[in-house]
Amino acid sequence: MQKLTSLFAAVLLAIAGSAFAQKVEAPKTAPAKAADAKTAPKIETKTDAKKEPMDINSASVDELKTLPGVGDTYADKIVKGRPYSGKDDLAKKKIVPAKTYDGIKDLIIAKQAKKEEPKKDAKKDEKKK
Repeated sequence: MQKLTSLFAAVLLAIAGSAFAQKVEAPKTAPAKAADAKTAPKIETKTDAKKEPMDINSASVDELKTLPGVGDTYADKIVKGRPYSGKDDLAKKKIVPAKTYDGIKDLIIAKQAKKEEPKKDAKKDEKKK
């Protein structure tokens, strides 16, 4: 009975010891020097993850090719099909396949061109007439 109690106490101490053990963290590395910046891999930060969506009405062919599933052919088709009233026009007009659109729809936007407002002087001239 005493052996069983001793064994139980030893197991209990082992469990308690592991529960209160300190977590060991990997050492943090120093920031890369300017000379190493070209060769060092880019680490994605939280600010990189929240980029603004790409405007399909103004993006260049090279920018469009950075989207997943968009290569030379689809990028050229997107540029030739401009302007788009909404990003879903890419799928509606069959510019890209539905599967490709589903992969990029959260990364794109179709901004509308701003209408030019008449000059203030022209408005005054109209009122005078």
